[in-house]
Amino acid sequence: MISANNVSLSFGKQKLFEDVNVKFFGANCYGVIGANGAGKSTFLKILSGDIEPNTGHIEIEPGKRLAMLKQNHHEYDETTVIHTVLQGHQQLFKVMIEKDEIYAKADFSDADGMRAAELEEEFAEMDGWNAESDAAALLSGLGITESKHEQLVKDLSGSEKVRVLLAQAIFGNPDILVLDEPTNDLDLHTISWLEDFLLDFKNTVIVVSHDRHFL
Repeated sequence: MISANNVSLSFGKQKLFEDVNVKFFGANCYGVIGANGAGKSTFLKILSGDIEPNTGHIEIEPGKRLAMLKQNHHEYDETTVIHTVLQGHQQLFKVMIEKDEIYAKADFSDADGMRAAELEEEFAEMDGWNAESDAAALLSGLGITESKHEQLVKDLSGSEKVRVLLAQAIFGNPDILVLDEPTNDLDLHTISWLEDFLLDFKNTVIVVSHDRHFL
């Protein structure tokens, strides 16, 4: 569950939201609709924590993970495609990197061994052994061929970058999935794949989209 509690936001004299109270529950898919400029995307950024409201707060059920579709298509230009997707689950990716760094040490100590054991346990709890294959399957489903998984994101086309960021958002089965215009730059086949994915998705989805058929 995620909720907005007495949320207000103004830009100068323009009041965008005032005392907003809303809750999003369980395995439901919510479409946030409104006129252009009404603040739909801004509201999603408040939910994700990217924007702080002037008053009020966002509350996420303890232990739940939120993922949001990134809009900056150049943020991961120097990162490989597969690692970009894996970063959709920040804690898992952090464990993977620390684990690899420890095992790469030339002077591997007893303390390193104990830390590695802790990381391996956490890694297994997050289903880390299947992480790369799951990420690859998402990419393939979204039309990014396996030959491109180790390429840098900067070498992809604009529409391919959108698909990689979409794969990043849905990777790791987030408890709350926030999607701002997810069908932009997608072809009909990929939109159909995304629709089927979301229909089978068991957690909370919150979507802003200009595509009324998709909604």
